[in-house]
Amino acid sequence: MTAAALDRSPAPSRRRRLAGVRRTAAPGRLVTALAVLVPVALLALGALPLTPAALVAFLAPAGALLAGTRHSRRQAALIARLERERAVLLDQVRSRADELDRASRIMAARARTMTSVIDAVTEQSIIGTDPDGTIRVWNPGAEKLLGLPRADVVRRRSILEFHLAEELEEAADAQGTAVGLHALVRAAQENGSDVRDWTYVAADGRQRTVAVAITPRTDDRGVHAGWNFVGTDMTEVRATERMKDQFVSLVSHELRTPLTSILGYLELVLDDEQSLTDEQRRYLGTVERNADRLLRLVGDLLFTARVDAGQLTLQPEPVDLVAVVRAAEETARVAATAGGVELRVEAPDGALVISGDPMRLGQACDNLVSNAVKFTPSGGSVTLTVGTGWRAADGTVTADERPGAAPVARLSVRDTGIGIPDDEQGKLFTRFFRASTAQRNAVPGVGLGLSITKAITTAHGGTLDLESAEGRGTTFTLTLPRGA
Repeated sequence: MTAAALDRSPAPSRRRRLAGVRRTAAPGRLVTALAVLVPVALLALGALPLTPAALVAFLAPAGALLAGTRHSRRQAALIARLERERAVLLDQVRSRADELDRASRIMAARARTMTSVIDAVTEQSIIGTDPDGTIRVWNPGAEKLLGLPRADVVRRRSILEFHLAEELEEAADAQGTAVGLHALVRAAQENGSDVRDWTYVAADGRQRTVAVAITPRTDDRGVHAGWNFVGTDMTEVRATERMKDQFVSLVSHELRTPLTSILGYLELVLDDEQSLTDEQRRYLGTVERNADRLLRLVGDLLFTARVDAGQLTLQPEPVDLVAVVRAAEETARVAATAGGVELRVEAPDGALVISGDPMRLGQACDNLVSNAVKFTPSGGSVTLTVGTGWRAADGTVTADERPGAAPVARLSVRDTGIGIPDDEQGKLFTRFFRASTAQRNAVPGVGLGLSITKAITTAHGGTLDLESAEGRGTTFTLTLPRGA
């Protein structure tokens, strides 16, 4: 009922109450007035002697009239108060009705806007389901990707029908859950969101590799209402990546053999001290340095290819992390001195032994130190720090032992160099990525060192953390598990 209707139709109980007050008040006043006027008329005609008894009889109705008047006034005040309350209540009803109307219009406008935005997306599939996986939202991008119109899908099909059954079974086995929707959404349910590649099966049977972002959906009361699946077709991208990896691996293998031969013959020539002039020896030294550099690059490419293929193997043994750091310092000292960079080591006097592959840990440390020296201008400094700590279940590391924390060893490389922009730090461990600061300053490199270091760290069960500010320097911290 609208506010105007409420105004025209007051509450029935209030009507009856006011009418009852008026009906009972009018006869009462009439009787009281007659009780006063009749004795007065009799006295005036001499029909009633003026005695004390007559006086009392005369005054009694007058008192009753006064009392009736006061009662009428109270009733009139009550009526006026009820009328005011009624007006206030009607104003409140009108206000609430207007607010509800505005809220309804806003909600409808938002719904129309959201629908138009979803329908405008044609390059990404947007699929919304209820809690049991039945599809409720199916945008044009989903129609394009999976080949079915909205009318054939909404409320008729399950999201599971468009997933490769073998993948769902593998996910269920890995998670220890039953095959079905839970295997698909478990990571999003636990972490709030999940992004990974899944294989979609279109209506014509074609399989597409899709990067799917899964998020839970709630209603206006905060109650779980279903799931959102936003997919980007990555089929061609992933195929290109596989071809690139195969090409890099093939070329690297083909280059390594002739480079090894070139370096071998160069070594033989340089060993002949009598047949070479100083100028020839200098030229051959330049050839040898560049051949060594090219061989290291080929080795890095082959290493990344093995990592991608899951073929990275470690040869673990007791490793003194302090010795690894001091060896990296010795290796980088020539380049640091030539570049005017001060190189410092802060390490305990004794050994800090962990279990790991000494060659791979040395490679990781060399990469971090050489990068720090390259990216630090003359007059700057690079500090290598080795120490111990305790890592809690949430990943935080402290110097003091805490209940439930695991012992770790930490290796930090801190420089005062050019730094890395904030928006590029998340890409830094991607193969072949080079920060804009490196490109602007023409720092040599191909962008493989950090991705290799990250892979080595992960293979050892450790973490590699980054802190950087453009123009103020960078700190890389390698954290590895150690025995208690």
